[in-house]
Amino acid sequence: MQGDKGMGLVCVHVFGCRSSLCEGEYIAGRLKELGHDITEDLKDGITAAIIVTCSVTSEADRKCRQMVRRARKILGDDGVLAVSGCWGQSLDSGMAQSLGIDILGGTRGVSALIPSAVSEMLGHGREFRDIRRLDVHGWQELPLTQPVMHTRAFMKIQDGCNHFCTYCIIPYLRGKPASRPENSIISEIHRLIDGGTKEVIFTGIHLGVYGHDNGTSLARLIRRVSGISGLERLRLGSLEPFCLNDELLDALAECAAFCHHLHLPLQSGDDEILSAMRRGYSAHDFVNVCRNARRKIDASLHISSDILVGFPGESDSAFQNTLDVMELAGLGRVHVFPYSERPGTIAASLPGKIPHDVKISRTSEAISLGRKLYADYVRGFTGHEVEILIERDGRGYTRHYIEAHCEGGNNETVKAEVIDIAGTRLECMRRN
Repeated sequence: MQGDKGMGLVCVHVFGCRSSLCEGEYIAGRLKELGHDITEDLKDGITAAIIVTCSVTSEADRKCRQMVRRARKILGDDGVLAVSGCWGQSLDSGMAQSLGIDILGGTRGVSALIPSAVSEMLGHGREFRDIRRLDVHGWQELPLTQPVMHTRAFMKIQDGCNHFCTYCIIPYLRGKPASRPENSIISEIHRLIDGGTKEVIFTGIHLGVYGHDNGTSLARLIRRVSGISGLERLRLGSLEPFCLNDELLDALAECAAFCHHLHLPLQSGDDEILSAMRRGYSAHDFVNVCRNARRKIDASLHISSDILVGFPGESDSAFQNTLDVMELAGLGRVHVFPYSERPGTIAASLPGKIPHDVKISRTSEAISLGRKLYADYVRGFTGHEVEILIERDGRGYTRHYIEAHCEGGNNETVKAEVIDIAGTRLECMRRN
């Protein structure tokens, strides 16, 4: 698939959060504008690979390193290998070169530099370049004309974090919070709608603090977005529970495009562990936030969450408290992670390390409960009418963020009746 010199098939592979997905979409879109064909798969025939990385856990680090080695092998001696994202930000320059990385990028402001750097290197030959920056102040634009790798448009509106949970390395890799200007967001939504996009997902590293640095707020932005004609669906990325105040809940409740799903990381249901994590809320606070959200928005609001198991000092009773809160809060989809020690964080020096086999056992138990809770939630839609945005091959998601299967074309919105449930996927019959 090689065309003019420097053009060809480029792989853009993304690890991690929705902010990473957004950065990957921008990189893919810009490369396409520069004349490259895009794939998400590492395969023979690619001329370059850009890996958008994650460093939220040591397992994420391992997967990124493994993917880099695989990419270098597939690319051979001539192909260009670039890395961006959190793991790239943390990587030693010498280690990067030993892994065969040609362009070492990180987080702030780097996604805008990657496409042109890759194109230039494809045209002039490989030479190691470290283009990382973390001293970027203010917002760095990553304009998206149309999604390349997804039907939905992931739009990053915030970057950075200053909360510093004791287990988390991300604030050190992403820098201080910065918010995208409202008018820039509104303009991009109009461009996306004009191009056929029906669903926009706001993402950020600490999304709930959007606007704290430029005199606005997430609630105000939601109210402005509510008036945009043609926007069928709006979703939010992960929100810290303490950010979900009445002002934001009211704005979401009044926004017709808002899809009734929120992702609120719990991490632990034990107050002592939450305090040691420096999360900023109690177990009681979390349950109340969930109840208040359902009262204001929708009784069937889907609340998904993250659980961190095996944090230093987590006793059997503390873990049981987490299981209890998962049920009390009525969680749906749950992501469970065993605690992974990150050098440089406060938690790495805390006493009370949990044995590996205990972490694995607790992780398995939390996953099992999460699956049960989600299955119970999904079964509540049996016989109901739902709206599905088809993404590919008749599969898509309802407004409550439940996977569904129904007859329909890609990027088509259909009304359907739930006639069966396959695991946690809704089997639906089209009504329109």
